[in-house]
Amino acid sequence: MPPLSLVVTPGQRADCTQFEPVLDKLRVPRTGPGRPRRRPDSVSADRAYSNGVIRAYLRRSGIRCVIPEKSDSRAVRLRKGSRGGRPPAFSPARYKQRNTVERAVNKLKQFRAAATRYDKRGYVYLGTVTAAALLIWLRS
Repeated sequence: MPPLSLVVTPGQRADCTQFEPVLDKLRVPRTGPGRPRRRPDSVSADRAYSNGVIRAYLRRSGIRCVIPEKSDSRAVRLRKGSRGGRPPAFSPARYKQRNTVERAVNKLKQFRAAATRYDKRGYVYLGTVTAAALLIWLRS
């Protein structure tokens, strides 16, 4: 499955800072007629995305999340006792499907120009990655 949204950032930028821009560009295709949905039903991510800002954004948007809680966050929550709140919902069965994102990135990295980023300008590199994503989509 090709990626649903692409955002190009500098190499030193943390991925979790681009969570909202990626979701804003996201369009989930419908199986039948109609325009694509702008909001997914749920989001699966790894522990790097387990912070209050991302969880609050997903809660405001009405998107369910499957993100494991960091061990230090859990320790702080437990230390606060009843004021620490409930643990975030987590479904291990749903989390197992998160590897589709990793597989999509690995398919993109099969294209040498996308993996090594020879292009100096961001918009040229975005075009390269988009062309690679189109080839992945056409092959599937």
